Amino acid sequence: MTDKRTPGGDSDKAYTLSDLLAVMARLRDPETGCPWDVKQSFETIAPYTIEEAYEVADAIQRGNMDALKEELGDLLLQVVYHAQLAAEMGSFSFDDVADVITRKMIRRHPHVFEGPTRRDAFLGSGLWEQIKAKEKAEGGEGTYPTGILNDVPVGMPGLTRAAKLQKRAADVGFDWSEVGLIIGKVEEEIAELKAAIAESQPHERIADEFGDVAFVLANVARHLGIDPEAALRGTNAKFIRRFGSIEAALAAQGRGPQDADLDEMDKLWNAAKLEEKSTNQDGSSGKNE
Repeated sequence: MTDKRTPGGDSDKAYTLSDLLAVMARLRDPETGCPWDVKQSFETIAPYTIEEAYEVADAIQRGNMDALKEELGDLLLQVVYHAQLAAEMGSFSFDDVADVITRKMIRRHPHVFEGPTRRDAFLGSGLWEQIKAKEKAEGGEGTYPTGILNDVPVGMPGLTRAAKLQKRAADVGFDWSEVGLIIGKVEEEIAELKAAIAESQPHERIADEFGDVAFVLANVARHLGIDPEAALRGTNAKFIRRFGSIEAALAAQGRGPQDADLDEMDKLWNAAKLEEKSTNQDGSSGKNE
């Protein structure tokens, strides 16, 4: 008998969250489920979870709502997947996940759910941070080791984690007073990187100096209110776009990048750059420049 809660039942129906939960349970069935899904674990699924979050961010950056709808579904599937794995272990269920985040949102927004008169003063009150600190003290944020920086997830992208660590330290007064001082630190770190390269120091030392440069650049971004990962994604997109212009110009001549020297490609790059700037001045574009 075909189960109408899963695809293959009623193809015209609009599926709901309960249907998705049923699909995942069926995929994980040891006897009748999908062999690939049955083999998965928290550890093997985690990389997909991170990847799907990035694809959501990409759809948002592109302003593609159809893609965003699909990518949000893919990300939701990851939550359902982890919850199913936990349910099989007898640890918790999807309902428990929904319950804990709902309770957290209500608890952290007393100005909305308890005292609406406090709403206007909320942003500058430090109430959110106070509530989070109380939760940690009471063990409400899991079993992370004690310490201001210890619960910043290791799996975060490097630049995002750097900015998060810096923000945590800044919250207790360990911070630069102005962005100009950090720019000076950037120059200092670059000088140390250049020296390490010039002196042919071990690769590990050069990598360490490079890490220092990236870390302090993340701090510059934080002080300027810039998301360093988003800024880098924008630059990546710009690089792809401009290199694509090089490929297109060469293809029009029946050639590829491998058939051109660096000087020619550099000229084509600069031409693409000038064209983009001209387009932006006309107001027809402006993303990721």
